Amino acid sequence: MNTAARKMVAEFVGTFLLVFLAVGAAVFGIAALVGQDGKGPGNGVVGVALAFGLVLLGIAYAFGPVSGAHVNPAVTLGMLLGRRMPLNVAVGYWIAQFAGAIAAGAMLKLFVSSFGVTDYTGALGTNAYDNGAINMTGAFVLEAMLTAAFVLVILLVTERVAAPGFAGIAIGLTLTLVHLVGIPLTGTSVNPARSLGPALFEGGTALSQVWLFILAPLVGSIIAVIVWMLTRTDVEEPAPLVAGSERE
Repeated sequence: MNTAARKMVAEFVGTFLLVFLAVGAAVFGIAALVGQDGKGPGNGVVGVALAFGLVLLGIAYAFGPVSGAHVNPAVTLGMLLGRRMPLNVAVGYWIAQFAGAIAAGAMLKLFVSSFGVTDYTGALGTNAYDNGAINMTGAFVLEAMLTAAFVLVILLVTERVAAPGFAGIAIGLTLTLVHLVGIPLTGTSVNPARSLGPALFEGGTALSQVWLFILAPLVGSIIAVIVWMLTRTDVEEPAPLVAGSERE
């Protein structure tokens, strides 16, 4: 398998794992009662936020040397606008990422529809606004801000002057933090693929609202690149690969 194909496979598998495992932590157990007496706590908001961060941490070190482990179209957009990868490669990444997320969404749907598993989110872990917690405008601003913070951290910690061996830790912790903020309000997207995959199989309101969770993270990524250009250290080359620092 050539290098380009390996990168596409890495992005597909990495995004599949992110969506199935992390969104699955919400679907299968965010409000579940566990234990023999059925009184133990489920994952909760903190548990799901940690699931996203821990999954990305593992993906970063596993697939970072192969593709940069973007597993997020907003991250790929940031790398493209930051001149860290060419357009043709970015398009390939986007295709692989959305395909991986859709496959994960299908698997989540299979579990709750055919395997006797309860969906504790009630909506296959999809994102939402006008939900009693936040309105549409607030959701757009929130998702853009959270994505900007996340992508900015990635752009900064994957530069050569940073500590590249620890970049995956910083990125995973940042994803955990943005989920702690966003889960109670929108369910947290910051990743268009993560939002589209489950929404396609949930349908209804989730599918009608998914446009915001595709567009807002992309806007946030553009904001991150602007801030990065204003604050970055003046270096010519990015850091070695860990989680999205690749120059083609």
